[in-house]
Amino acid sequence: MATTGPSNEAIADNRKALHDFHILDTFETGIVLLGTEVKGIREGRANLRDSYARVERGEIWLYNVHISPYSHRGYVDHEPTRRRKLLLHKEEIRKLIGKTSEKGLTLVPLRLYFKKGRVKVALALAKGKQAHDKRETIRRREIDRETRAAVKERVR
Repeated sequence: MATTGPSNEAIADNRKALHDFHILDTFETGIVLLGTEVKGIREGRANLRDSYARVERGEIWLYNVHISPYSHRGYVDHEPTRRRKLLLHKEEIRKLIGKTSEKGLTLVPLRLYFKKGRVKVALALAKGKQAHDKRETIRRREIDRETRAAVKERVR
Protein backbone atom coordinates (compact mmCIF):
# COMPACT_ATOMS: atom_id res chain seq x y z
CA MET A 1 0.00 0.00 0.00
CA ALA A 2 1.43 3.36 -0.98
CA THR A 3 1.51 6.03 1.70
CA THR A 4 1.22 9.72 1.02
CA GLY A 5 3.47 12.29 2.66
CA PRO A 6 6.61 11.85 4.74
CA SER A 7 7.01 8.67 6.77
CA ASN A 8 7.46 10.39 10.15
CA GLU A 9 4.74 13.00 9.77
CA ALA A 10 4.16 14.68 13.14
CA ILE A 11 0.54 14.83 14.25
CA ALA A 12 0.89 16.44 17.66
CA ASP A 13 3.82 17.81 19.68
CA ASN A 14 4.08 18.35 23.42
CA ARG A 15 6.20 21.52 23.44
CA LYS A 16 5.27 22.26 27.05
CA ALA A 17 7.03 19.05 28.11
CA LEU A 18 10.33 20.37 26.74
CA HIS A 19 9.85 23.48 28.87
CA ASP A 20 8.86 21.64 32.06
CA PHE A 21 11.22 18.62 31.96
CA HIS A 22 14.84 17.59 31.36
CA ILE A 23 14.63 14.77 28.79
CA LEU A 24 16.90 11.87 29.80
CA ASP A 25 15.92 9.14 27.30
CA THR A 26 13.30 8.60 24.57
CA PHE A 27 11.48 5.51 23.35
CA GLU A 28 9.38 4.88 20.26
CA THR A 29 6.18 3.12 21.28
CA GLY A 30 3.11 1.82 19.54
CA ILE A 31 -0.34 2.69 20.86
CA VAL A 32 -3.58 0.72 20.99
CA LEU A 33 -6.34 2.79 19.36
CA LEU A 34 -9.92 2.40 18.17
CA GLY A 35 -10.80 2.97 14.50
CA THR A 36 -12.55 6.28 15.16
CA GLU A 37 -9.49 7.47 17.09
CA VAL A 38 -7.16 6.73 14.16
CA LYS A 39 -9.49 8.62 11.82
CA GLY A 40 -9.63 11.54 14.26
CA ILE A 41 -5.82 11.55 14.43
CA ARG A 42 -5.60 11.54 10.61
CA GLU A 43 -7.71 14.71 10.68
CA GLY A 44 -5.09 16.23 13.03
CA ARG A 45 -7.42 16.30 16.04
CA ALA A 46 -5.02 15.15 18.78
CA ASN A 47 -3.59 17.09 21.72
CA LEU A 48 -0.75 15.94 24.03
CA ARG A 49 -0.86 18.86 26.49
CA ASP A 50 -0.90 17.72 30.16
CA SER A 51 -0.59 14.07 29.14
CA TYR A 52 1.59 11.53 30.94
CA ALA A 53 2.28 7.80 31.06
CA ARG A 54 2.22 5.48 34.05
CA VAL A 55 3.35 1.90 34.67
CA GLU A 56 0.57 -0.30 36.03
CA ARG A 57 0.87 -4.06 36.57
CA GLY A 58 3.71 -4.47 34.08
CA GLU A 59 2.03 -2.42 31.33
CA ILE A 60 2.44 1.21 30.33
CA TRP A 61 -0.69 3.34 30.00
CA LEU A 62 -1.04 6.80 28.47
CA TYR A 63 -3.36 9.29 30.20
CA ASN A 64 -4.97 12.63 29.24
CA VAL A 65 -4.25 12.47 25.51
CA HIS A 66 -7.21 14.22 23.91
CA ILE A 67 -8.26 12.72 20.56
CA SER A 68 -11.38 14.42 19.22
CA PRO A 69 -14.04 12.22 17.61
CA TYR A 70 -13.98 11.66 13.85
CA SER A 71 -16.08 14.29 12.07
CA HIS A 72 -17.95 11.84 9.76
CA ARG A 73 -18.72 9.22 12.38
CA GLY A 74 -22.02 7.43 12.62
CA TYR A 75 -23.33 6.13 15.92
CA VAL A 76 -19.91 4.79 16.99
CA ASP A 77 -17.94 7.13 19.22
CA HIS A 78 -15.05 7.05 21.69
CA GLU A 79 -14.25 8.87 24.91
CA PRO A 80 -11.74 11.63 23.95
CA THR A 81 -9.43 11.34 27.01
CA ARG A 82 -9.61 7.64 27.82
CA ARG A 83 -6.44 5.85 28.91
CA ARG A 84 -4.61 4.05 26.13
CA LYS A 85 -2.14 1.19 26.29
CA LEU A 86 1.39 1.72 24.94
CA LEU A 87 3.24 -1.12 23.22
CA LEU A 88 6.88 -1.75 24.14
CA HIS A 89 9.18 -4.74 24.41
CA LYS A 90 9.32 -6.42 27.84
CA GLU A 91 12.94 -5.43 28.41
CA GLU A 92 12.09 -1.77 27.70
CA ILE A 93 9.15 -1.96 30.11
CA ARG A 94 11.41 -3.48 32.78
CA LYS A 95 13.94 -0.69 32.25
CA LEU A 96 11.19 1.95 32.57
CA ILE A 97 9.80 0.33 35.73
CA GLY A 98 13.26 0.53 37.31
CA LYS A 99 13.82 4.12 36.22
CA THR A 100 10.37 5.48 37.20
CA SER A 101 10.71 4.01 40.68
CA GLU A 102 13.52 6.57 41.20
CA LYS A 103 12.45 9.81 42.80
CA GLY A 104 11.48 12.57 40.37
CA LEU A 105 11.49 10.61 37.11
CA THR A 106 8.34 10.42 35.01
CA LEU A 107 7.16 9.31 31.57
CA VAL A 108 6.00 12.08 29.23
CA PRO A 109 4.84 11.75 25.60
CA LEU A 110 6.69 14.18 23.32
CA ARG A 111 5.24 13.51 19.85
CA LEU A 112 2.45 11.62 18.14
CA TYR A 113 3.30 10.67 14.55
CA PHE A 114 2.71 8.19 11.74
CA LYS A 115 5.40 5.70 10.78
CA LYS A 116 4.66 3.32 7.91
CA GLY A 117 0.94 3.94 8.35
CA ARG A 118 0.89 3.24 12.08
CA VAL A 119 0.52 5.73 14.92
CA LYS A 120 3.60 5.97 17.14
CA VAL A 121 4.32 7.88 20.34
CA ALA A 122 7.73 9.29 21.23
CA LEU A 123 7.80 8.62 24.99
CA ALA A 124 10.44 10.35 27.11
CA LEU A 125 11.89 9.46 30.47
CA ALA A 126 12.11 12.90 32.07
CA LYS A 127 12.99 14.71 35.26
CA GLY A 128 11.01 17.79 36.27
CA LYS A 129 12.69 21.18 35.99
CA GLN A 130 12.62 23.57 38.89
CA ALA A 131 11.69 27.24 38.56
CA HIS A 132 15.30 28.46 38.28
CA ASP A 133 16.00 25.91 35.52
CA LYS A 134 13.00 27.17 33.55
CA ARG A 135 14.15 30.77 33.93
CA GLU A 136 17.63 29.82 32.74
CA THR A 137 16.17 28.11 29.66
CA ILE A 138 14.10 31.20 28.83
CA ARG A 139 17.14 33.45 29.35
CA ARG A 140 19.27 31.31 27.01
CA ARG A 141 16.53 31.30 24.36
CA GLU A 142 16.26 35.12 24.50
CA ILE A 143 20.05 35.54 24.22
CA ASP A 144 20.12 33.23 21.18
CA ARG A 145 17.27 35.18 19.58
CA GLU A 146 19.04 38.51 20.17
CA THR A 147 22.32 37.14 18.78
CA ARG A 148 20.60 35.88 15.62
CA ALA A 149 18.90 39.27 15.19
CA ALA A 150 22.23 41.12 15.60
CA VAL A 151 23.97 38.86 13.06
CA LYS A 152 21.09 39.28 10.62
CA GLU A 153 21.22 43.07 11.06
CA ARG A 154 25.00 43.10 10.51
CA VAL A 155 24.63 41.09 7.28
CA ARG A 156 22.28 43.74 5.86
